Amino acid sequence: MSEIKKICCIGAGYVGGPTMAMIAAKCPGIDVSVVDINEARIAAWNSDTLPIYEPGLDELVIGARGKNLFFSTDVDAAIVDADIIFVSVGTPTKTYGMGAGKAADLCYIEGAARMIAKVAKGPKIIVEKSTIPVRTAEAIKTILEANSEEGTFQVLSNPEFLAEGTAIDDMSDPDRILIGGDPSDEGQAAVAALASVYGTWIPDDRIIRTNLWSSELSKLVANAFLAQRISSINSISALCEKTEADVDEVANAIGMDSRIGSKFLKASVGFGGSCFQKDLLNLVYLSGHFGLPEVANYWQAVIDMNEWQKERFSAKVVQTLFNTVRGKKIGIWGFAFKKDTNDTRESAAIYVCRDLLMEGANIAIYDPKVGAEQVYADLEYLGMERAKLEKQITFCDSCEEAASEAHGVAVLTEWGEFKTVDFEKIYEGMFKPAFLFDGRNIIDAELVREVGFDFYSIGKG
Repeated sequence: MSEIKKICCIGAGYVGGPTMAMIAAKCPGIDVSVVDINEARIAAWNSDTLPIYEPGLDELVIGARGKNLFFSTDVDAAIVDADIIFVSVGTPTKTYGMGAGKAADLCYIEGAARMIAKVAKGPKIIVEKSTIPVRTAEAIKTILEANSEEGTFQVLSNPEFLAEGTAIDDMSDPDRILIGGDPSDEGQAAVAALASVYGTWIPDDRIIRTNLWSSELSKLVANAFLAQRISSINSISALCEKTEADVDEVANAIGMDSRIGSKFLKASVGFGGSCFQKDLLNLVYLSGHFGLPEVANYWQAVIDMNEWQKERFSAKVVQTLFNTVRGKKIGIWGFAFKKDTNDTRESAAIYVCRDLLMEGANIAIYDPKVGAEQVYADLEYLGMERAKLEKQITFCDSCEEAASEAHGVAVLTEWGEFKTVDFEKIYEGMFKPAFLFDGRNIIDAELVREVGFDFYSIGKG
């Protein structure tokens, strides 16, 4: 294929939008179009208030938008013009039929493939950017070849390894870029074309070239290994509480072993986000599908530990507050699944809030980036009634407001501003005794105890 001049990305979500903004910024000679059938989302990308919060993203988008970065609902036109078409649509866990609760729902992937086949003309490189099960490229190829009259296609796998909250830095200076393709001459030419785009700013030794299936599976396995580390340290946090050990000290000690390393060894309420849970469930499903029940059971245990950790935290709040929270106010600091993002998907805070609400608590939520409608939507998805939620939840503009006249405060997201609040002032405005539950281990225990809080932090005896 000749030099890449136009790129199209189908899907304007947490992956497609930031990734294409970075490519546009780094490759001014390439026109990049991000398309989506969701008109409201595209309107937000074209506005001053982007639909996604990510440090550094606003500047990146504003710098390229209207020059060589475009957001549009005209999917067909973008497909026709593009040399490379990224597919970055959702692959949620199925909620129906075969594999419900574990398998990935590929209906949006199939829909994107059929849209491409319908209008594409000439040679096109199709890039799987969504997280998908191994061998999905085979299905995409079949759909494209069976339904296109004028297009010829090479399908590549190029999974993203971005961490929300640091996605811009991750793309600017990535650990690696992974591209999987067919071993044929045409397949390798397509790999080289995509590598040339990334090679504009990324050293070639960080661009890993593999076959399609290795690339597809590597994304699932990477997330599974990271999630496993979190579940592992969280299991030890429970043991620390029973033995008066300090989980942070234990994590520091083992993390200094070069064979283990220090990353993803921070005890917490549990992992969240759009990837870990979904990809683990998919790995469990695939292992069972290929007749590997022992492998499926192993990865299922990682999920089970994560669920238990969230339940354990909720139970600790209730038990500490004299075994009842009915009618009591609990301040909630943080609802996003991690700091520096407005993403709440699979956030531990959703499940902790649900548990406390079902116990009859009134909760006051403060998160600097998550609004009321998102909180309501997350809790309604778990089966809670909007009318009841509106009676039991208040939304606040500060940590102080959320803690005012509360019986306890639960810290559920590691926002940096939570480390700098005036705990003496907060303590004075709370019911006595006042309890602080640090589910993210970001608060100085000695400080809050000096102020007067009864303090509970995961993994500290």
